[in-house]
Amino acid sequence: MWTVRSFPEGKRNCYKINITRDSKYLIRTSYLYGNYDGLNKTPQFDTHLGANWWHTVTLSNASTPQGKEIIHVTSQDYVQICLVNTGYGTPFISAIEFRTLPNNIYVTQFGSLETYYRWDLGSNQSYRYQYDDLDRFWYDKFGDSKDWSQLSVSIPAESLGQNDYKPPAIVMSTAVTPANASAPLLISWEPENETDQFYVYMHFTELFTTNQTRRFNIMRNAESWFSDCSPEYRRVLTIYTQSAISGKAINFSLERTESSTLPPIISAVEIYRVQEFHQSDTLQGDVDAITTIKSVYGVKRDWQGDPCAPATYLWNGLNCTYGDNELPRITTLNLSSSGLSGKIDPSISKLTMLEKLDLSNNSLNDEVPDFLAELQHLKILNLEKNNLSGSIPSALVEKSKKGSLTLSLGQNPYICEHGQCIENRHNIVMPLVASICGVLILLVAVAAVLWILKRRKSKAWMVEKDQSEISLQYTEQDDSLKKLKKKKYSYSDIIQITNNFTTIVGKGGFGTVYLGYIEDAPVAVKMLSPSSFRGYEQFQAEVKLLIRVHHKNLTSLIGYCSEGTNKSLIYEYMANGNLEEHLSGKHSKSKLLSWEDRLHIAVDAALGLEYLQNGCKPPIIHRDVKSSNILLTENFQAKLSDFGLSKIIPADGRSHVSTVIAGTPGYLDPDYYTSNRLTEKSDVYSFGVVLLEIITGQQVIARNEEKSHIIDWVRSLVALGDIRAIVDSRFEGDFDINSAWKAVEIAIACVSLSPNERPIMSVIVSDLKETLATEIARTKYNSGANSFEPLNVNLSTQLIPHAR
Repeated sequence: MWTVRSFPEGKRNCYKINITRDSKYLIRTSYLYGNYDGLNKTPQFDTHLGANWWHTVTLSNASTPQGKEIIHVTSQDYVQICLVNTGYGTPFISAIEFRTLPNNIYVTQFGSLETYYRWDLGSNQSYRYQYDDLDRFWYDKFGDSKDWSQLSVSIPAESLGQNDYKPPAIVMSTAVTPANASAPLLISWEPENETDQFYVYMHFTELFTTNQTRRFNIMRNAESWFSDCSPEYRRVLTIYTQSAISGKAINFSLERTESSTLPPIISAVEIYRVQEFHQSDTLQGDVDAITTIKSVYGVKRDWQGDPCAPATYLWNGLNCTYGDNELPRITTLNLSSSGLSGKIDPSISKLTMLEKLDLSNNSLNDEVPDFLAELQHLKILNLEKNNLSGSIPSALVEKSKKGSLTLSLGQNPYICEHGQCIENRHNIVMPLVASICGVLILLVAVAAVLWILKRRKSKAWMVEKDQSEISLQYTEQDDSLKKLKKKKYSYSDIIQITNNFTTIVGKGGFGTVYLGYIEDAPVAVKMLSPSSFRGYEQFQAEVKLLIRVHHKNLTSLIGYCSEGTNKSLIYEYMANGNLEEHLSGKHSKSKLLSWEDRLHIAVDAALGLEYLQNGCKPPIIHRDVKSSNILLTENFQAKLSDFGLSKIIPADGRSHVSTVIAGTPGYLDPDYYTSNRLTEKSDVYSFGVVLLEIITGQQVIARNEEKSHIIDWVRSLVALGDIRAIVDSRFEGDFDINSAWKAVEIAIACVSLSPNERPIMSVIVSDLKETLATEIARTKYNSGANSFEPLNVNLSTQLIPHAR
């Protein structure tokens, strides 16, 4: 498959790949023209790795593929591969591959390693994965050398022993020796540029068991490099240069020692050219800020790749600083006449080196934010021709009067200087106050009546409340717990299961969770902390509930321990932790969950809640639905967990339970919080908050001065009609817009202030399944159709990877 996208000469088109920071990767790009445009004229273009030129793609003919490899240590949690149109045809790329390498191999003093040669000596075939676990390409190297003799045996993969570089057994099963047994074995090449620097890795093993000896010295350019090399039988020996080498010609000579009865032998050699990337990427904080601005406002500009680097491809509307030994910083942001609407976004405040900010000729509204005055380097601020309102921050006015800031605010009809707004509004304040007072009097009267009625019912409500609290106060004499005796473990069992509590996999209010094994199957053991608030009560409640409920989207209880003060619950182990860790990137194996992944998780969680409400008799209210209580299996199937706060709706026709407030701030149903009336719709509200997290990737309560809630943030963006500003910006638009809007619609309905306006869980499940089906159809039949024109052909080349 080719990915082709037309873009103007001098511009670049970038592909962003999320990876693990400070890790080592083998990065491979592949190009096969195949005459996709019918012109039968191969293009020429440049490929950049991040902010730096990597290589120029020059194809000799339409049917010959070209590939480039580089071993590169990442400095960020993503890499961008950019194609640059140099005016010689439309750039394209066939494949981008990333292979993780151990950090202790291919170590350099500086720079990255571009593959120069990688030879399987003595072979007439080429190999890669599945023969090579690291998916290196090994090219045959024998037929073009008349000075070598070929050796070949069969070596099982498991018989080579340990070697950090792991050359595959099939490569090590062939080798070459000098055709003249007394002559040296020569490996040489002439670099295109004698200043090019190289690292060399040679792999040896003895293929035969004999009573003879094989010893040789390795010379480099007639100087001793490695003495008395004697490979062991079927043990891999790797010899490599510890620092870069260079020269007009580079010659390695393997020379037989006087005591040796056999000539030199070598199975494989790798040669890498050092490639230094001198251009630093833009400071990550500035990249994050400008990416958020792009997402929030839906900026329709060709903003791709690094914002500032290289300077030739600086983003339109930006200027940057490029100091010696310093990362580029954004100093100018010009978004004049860019169709912006809504508030001035706080992410602008993260561009701390801004000197000029131009947001004129847009439709921005609300007040001029105070954070603009905190930009210490800001010299020019142009906010003309918008719909801004309210007072100008006094700090901005002061800077303008002192001459340190040029402030332009003309043609904003609703804005005024600090203090003048109060005077201008004086004529409408008194009538407004009078109206408010009248409304307050009416509300006080209504509240008094309701208070009297509530007092009359308070005793009945207290009885209901007490019964509800008592309903989960079980002892070990309870019949349900007696049924669980077969799942009861002793404390000594727990010590053995957890290997004396060696591995901690989580912590919470209940206590610490440890990894354990029962008959080689992993389990999670949650130990009750003696200091846990109401911990034993929740312990009993969770055992009682999980022994009677079973569903694929609820975590399964395997057993429990109740021995004196030592109390624990044993669950099935959830290999991928909880949803909150993955949305925030905190999980050790965190990956960016795709839009389809997230919808699958939302459906799973909804099915779990729907079972509690409709599949259980009487129904159960979870009471603590949140993203950290949604656990993920190895295959990212979602399951609800942590039922210590759950309540059973009495089987007497009532629709609610009156109980003390419990749950997690941010997820708590406001109606439940104010009335103490816990209903099934309380869980619907909490699920709606989780769904907003899934959609946006944002925290429930923002960690800023305003501490704004995710519901308010999303509602403000829904009013603007910009779905791309709502959905997680890390998707970079890779989602179906219709399914995204549907998901937002479901979430907003779930968090309605009135419980009666919230949908029931069965409707939510049905709607989410429909939303998921829409996204699956897009990825299956219309992948990339919004941005690219894919062309498909059958390729029979070793550049196409085997299935792993």
